[in-house]
Amino acid sequence: SEESAVQFDVFNGDADGICSLLQLRLTHPLASQRVTGVKRDIALLDRVSAGAGDQITVLDISMAKNKTALERLLSAGAAIDYVDHHSAGDIPQHDNLSVTISEAPEVCTALLINGRLHGAHVEWAVTGAFGDNLDEPARQIASKASFAESSIIKLKELGVCVNYNGYGPSLEDLHFHPEALYEALYAAATPEAFIGSDEFRTLRDGYLNDIAASLAIEPLIDSAAFAVYQLPNAAWARRVSGVFSNDLVRAHPARAHAVLTEQDDGAFLVSVRAPFHHRFGAEKVCAQFETGGGRAAAAGINRLAAGDLDRLIVALAAEYGHQR
Repeated sequence: SEESAVQFDVFNGDADGICSLLQLRLTHPLASQRVTGVKRDIALLDRVSAGAGDQITVLDISMAKNKTALERLLSAGAAIDYVDHHSAGDIPQHDNLSVTISEAPEVCTALLINGRLHGAHVEWAVTGAFGDNLDEPARQIASKASFAESSIIKLKELGVCVNYNGYGPSLEDLHFHPEALYEALYAAATPEAFIGSDEFRTLRDGYLNDIAASLAIEPLIDSAAFAVYQLPNAAWARRVSGVFSNDLVRAHPARAHAVLTEQDDGAFLVSVRAPFHHRFGAEKVCAQFETGGGRAAAAGINRLAAGDLDRLIVALAAEYGHQR
């Protein structure tokens, strides 16, 4: 019956996913069942069981990676509103599915929601865009909304800290479960109020400590064309790996980077970023390994045996070594 209909909010646990949902629920408050996880946990629709009358809002997770669950839920009669900026694959045609998807590189989910809501909570859209490493669009929208430079700097710091909280292969590594962080942000209602909180201080201190630890890491290989870094098997390294990769790409835009994080069994989790000035080849490198994949500009290998490290270096040299 309509009375027992359930609203599900399914969202990525990074800044973009959280800031997308914040804009929606601050504008349209609704009691909902929330489904989220660490940033890399994107098969979130698998966890939803819904049927006729139920509504599902999906934010910032790849449709291509959730296709089977999406089709199952549509067949069961659920109505789904899907908003995202990742690769979608073939989008099913269904009366119960509404889709807002843009794969344009200057767009993230929080900006798509901002457009839909006509800027009702533009401060959270800007926070999400900064968190998603989209500094230029974030600044453009903040300027258009006449935000002071001091406010823009704070929103960027908040976005980076919220995004940093999503990294790590397991929830145990994070400072806050992404759902708990969402709840604290929603309760604060404005970025300014949250920035005055104990939760924000925990995040910012954690971020600064992890960054400081990462600065001590020397590259294994440091050439003009590519560099390889190895992070230890420690919670701080798992949390900081994404930010560490982003910072390397910005500091050395003509160079490719591979960041290896040591796992419990001695194998590595690998993140490969193409040079900022030449954004392809990362997927080609990673696809040569069993658990590898991703996009042309950024790809990864979920498990690289320690004995395969030389093979990775050869693959990087073959793809990027000729660029000067």
